[in-house]
Amino acid sequence: MSGKSLATTLRERLPFLRWSVIRFALGGPTFMRTGQVGDGREAAARDYVLTHSAAGDPDSVLAAYDGFARTQSMLVNVGDEKGLILDAAVQRAAPKLALELGGYCGYSAVRIGRALSPGARLVSVELNPDNAEIARTLLAHAGLADRVSVVVGTIGDGGKTVERLASEYGFGSGALDFIFIDHDKSAYLPDLKTILAAGWLHPGSIAVADNVRIPGAPEYRRYLHEAEGASWRTIEHESHVEYQSLLKDLVLESEYLG
Repeated sequence: MSGKSLATTLRERLPFLRWSVIRFALGGPTFMRTGQVGDGREAAARDYVLTHSAAGDPDSVLAAYDGFARTQSMLVNVGDEKGLILDAAVQRAAPKLALELGGYCGYSAVRIGRALSPGARLVSVELNPDNAEIARTLLAHAGLADRVSVVVGTIGDGGKTVERLASEYGFGSGALDFIFIDHDKSAYLPDLKTILAAGWLHPGSIAVADNVRIPGAPEYRRYLHEAEGASWRTIEHESHVEYQSLLKDLVLESEYLG
């Protein structure tokens, strides 16, 4: 086996040996505080995707993004494996209005946006303004700027973002068909409850939540277990943490029953 082949095999089987993963772990506190690792990987991912994908081709953009995350620096995108779960849920929901909580650098927004029917819209809420700008750049490159908007903020900011979504983007009673939740894990349940209190959901609305096992969102999962068959119906999808095959993760797909 050549040295290159051995290195490739080790990266696939032992992803924690990759320096970018170790660097991410070291930058964990910075990421939790700012939404970026602190080593410039988000901007590097943007530049890589712009160079290695075809303009106007969302599939090409996603392939380049996945390639960067596997060969350059690990990213916290939902990724290609769990992305298939997200794709299927979007197809089932066929949303006219969708919301993303935690846009990061636009990967999942591209994934959702490419599946929207004409006239449908996704609003991606991202706390970090630099991430939001990267997401806008890549969404425009993918040809999806007309159907995906990126808003800087958070549902838990005392009502500012909720009010903006209502006044500028048409979020109102029963208007929201689909939510993808992939931000601060401790905010999963409080933000879902805020959305419920706002009355935006309707029977049949679907919420998909990533990383429910790792890093974990136990309160969110417990709430849905307790609500099973009453106000929610949930499917738990077994998968793996982004861009590796050792650590198992959970994606929850929950239908609101009203």
